[in-house]
Amino acid sequence: MSKSHTREPSERATDLRLVPGLGMVDLAGSGLPEVLAGRVSDELELFAARMHEGLLAAAVAVGLEVFDQLLDANVTAVAGAKGCHNPDRTAVRHGTDSAKVPMGGRMIDVRKPRVRSVDGTAEVALAAWAAVASRDLLSEHTVAAMLAGVSTRGYATVLEPAGAAVADASSSTSRSAVSRRFVAATKARLVEFRSRPLDDRRWLVVYIDGFGFGDETLVGALGVDAEGNKMPLSVIHGTTENKAVCRRLLDNLEDRGFDPAAGVLFVIDGGKAIYHAISDKWGDVALVQRCRAHKRRNVIGLLPADHHAWVNRQLNRAWQLGDAGEAEAALRSLADKIERTHPDAAASLREGLTETTTINRLGVTGTLAATLATTNPMESTIDILKTHARNVKRWQSGDMRLRWAAAGMLAAEGQYRRVKGYRQLDALAAAITATIGARPLAEAS
Repeated sequence: MSKSHTREPSERATDLRLVPGLGMVDLAGSGLPEVLAGRVSDELELFAARMHEGLLAAAVAVGLEVFDQLLDANVTAVAGAKGCHNPDRTAVRHGTDSAKVPMGGRMIDVRKPRVRSVDGTAEVALAAWAAVASRDLLSEHTVAAMLAGVSTRGYATVLEPAGAAVADASSSTSRSAVSRRFVAATKARLVEFRSRPLDDRRWLVVYIDGFGFGDETLVGALGVDAEGNKMPLSVIHGTTENKAVCRRLLDNLEDRGFDPAAGVLFVIDGGKAIYHAISDKWGDVALVQRCRAHKRRNVIGLLPADHHAWVNRQLNRAWQLGDAGEAEAALRSLADKIERTHPDAAASLREGLTETTTINRLGVTGTLAATLATTNPMESTIDILKTHARNVKRWQSGDMRLRWAAAGMLAAEGQYRRVKGYRQLDALAAAITATIGARPLAEAS
């Protein structure tokens, strides 16, 4: 008969563990429950004493107490228990310093224990301190507040009350401190945003659109990969949406590993600068779909109100045709109809007409066709970043516009879902590759 795996009390090994606030304890010891009960009772008394200031203040008070205990436990783990001589120790306690940690969008004063090597030549880092004292959390809170429309002047007023003790010990909530922190954080985000590697996935679609931001122009790009995931790719600042600005945007994508070799569908707002930048750089592997919403607005805007309904119907009917040749013929016929009375509207319709039917030639239908027919995914991103920056009254530099744009685009990324019609993307990828492969050498050159 096999022996039981349960040891007799006399055989049970001592299980020493480092417990915050208690030090080294024997988990098998009979007195542990009483000790723990005493600690819990202490924490509950502290919690109850602070409840008159609110639930958050009470929780913060307990949290700071626990943080002190964690630091003390960390010191004990590194330098040994207090009053216990250990000839093999490598570190010693070295008093405390006044320091600050981020909490709830503010910095608060705490006492930080210090530990030094036995020979006194180096400070020993405490893992518990490093985990809590990072200013990244404070920067994240500041950026989130500013993107939500909170002004630097009103920042302190929107912080949740954390108790009188925390209020007395808090700092970094002044207008200038918040502004400096936001500028530093968004600068870092801009650099990170425009340097993220793009060579880790197959990009099928890229939306490019220019937009006004603080009375100047930016051009942004949004990518869709083979799985249907959206990702903001880059943003460039320029006084106008010209070819040099658009080319710089494409160069930035290329520098980060964007590979269009298998073919990419670019959905653009219809601007000539963007079109020529794409054609000059990646004309052999790029397909261009002009935004039908932009084309519709341009044509309708040149027509009287009594023409809007029937012209809209004919535009819709033409673009819904499955055959690209038939769609183009229907659009040219519409241009001919309005030529005599409204020649500018007819010219606007004919300009870039072929590029409005690119998805017809690729055989894209249904939900995916609606997704690729316009730059709406990029425009939705632009709407989000403009909403975040709605309270900015003075734009001081292009750098400021870029910082806000990058922060807004990254915020928008958190709201993305896969594109509608993503189940059709495999067919789209095959159609793009086949179309690129069928191009004559003269066109590819």
